[in-house]
Amino acid sequence: MVLSEKDPRYKQCSLTVMDNIADPGIHFDENGVSNYVHEFNQAFRKRVFQGEQGKKLIEKKIKEIKKDGEGKQYDCIVGVSGGVDSTYVAYLAKQYNLRPLVVHFDNGWNSELAVKNIENIITTLGYELYTYVINWDEFRDLQRAFFKAGVVDIELLTDHAIISTLYKLARQYKIHYILAGNNIVTENILPKAWIWDKSDWLNIKTIHNQYGNTKLKTFPHMSFWRNLINTYFFKLESIHILDYFPYNKQEVKEVIKKELGWRDYGGKHYESIFTRFYQAYVLPVKFGIDKRKAHLSTLICSGQITKAQAEEELKEPLYEPSKLKEDKEFVLKKLGFSEQEFDQLMNDKPVPHQSYANYNGRHWKYYFKLLDSTRSFRRKYFSKVKPQLNP
Repeated sequence: MVLSEKDPRYKQCSLTVMDNIADPGIHFDENGVSNYVHEFNQAFRKRVFQGEQGKKLIEKKIKEIKKDGEGKQYDCIVGVSGGVDSTYVAYLAKQYNLRPLVVHFDNGWNSELAVKNIENIITTLGYELYTYVINWDEFRDLQRAFFKAGVVDIELLTDHAIISTLYKLARQYKIHYILAGNNIVTENILPKAWIWDKSDWLNIKTIHNQYGNTKLKTFPHMSFWRNLINTYFFKLESIHILDYFPYNKQEVKEVIKKELGWRDYGGKHYESIFTRFYQAYVLPVKFGIDKRKAHLSTLICSGQITKAQAEEELKEPLYEPSKLKEDKEFVLKKLGFSEQEFDQLMNDKPVPHQSYANYNGRHWKYYFKLLDSTRSFRRKYFSKVKPQLNP
């Protein structure tokens, strides 16, 4: 049973809005500060470089990217979704005169506003756009399977396909660098119970084999070993460029509005209709998860908002009733669920990803053995490779 804020067992972090409703496994120090604050501070110290230090480091990396890209059509890859982070990454790439392969992954759920934002980015910055359009019949069958399986991370499907597509394009164009929008100051806090390993093709395949109906012929994917080879032997480095600048969300929004004609779409990652419905309805209704708590707590830790401001925002409804009705009807029709069938899935007990075959078992034993046995070889020939897997 999910706790309520009136329950005597309820406890909230003294500095953020993370609590034991959002994460029953949360723990606190003697001052009531949660583990998430300490984890944020540690990540910030280790991975965020601002001011003169950040400038020097990113300029050194930019020179490395340009040198590696000499004689090639592109020197890096930038993925764009129409959201704040990816839009600003594309903007920064232009400021540094980089020649990115700009990629958009169309999974069939783009909002009209997201499409318009992407058009503005491409037109204003003078880039060409590579759009990968997913096979909708396959992707719909996968999403339906994940709903039936009762697992929490339905976005695993899109994330895995994006990573696989980027690796494929990197190999095709001999690109060794991805400029990624992931960043510490707006995204660091995220309970592990809310997500699953994005590289876990075995988990995806197992769930689909059990609940899917359509044969997967084109869905972009990578096996455990292909992921390992790409990570450690292909020399593809993901650069979290936003960690090298003072990254204030509201200030960045004003920059891209002015420079690129960007328009706001509301919540985080709401450029996707499915993501909006998933975060604002599926997660809270079926799993008791309000992702705003994590997003807002990260902004508190980075000094961009106060706890009082976060608490006021949490009082706002996740969905306006009319918009919820509109989105629910659209999503159910697009996925082929009746309302009765879908509501039953929402009422069914959640099922952990671990209940289905996954890579978190014996595969990691082989992974570490391989790392140990190839350490000297990789240092000699692949010294610039940065690990992407998170066991």
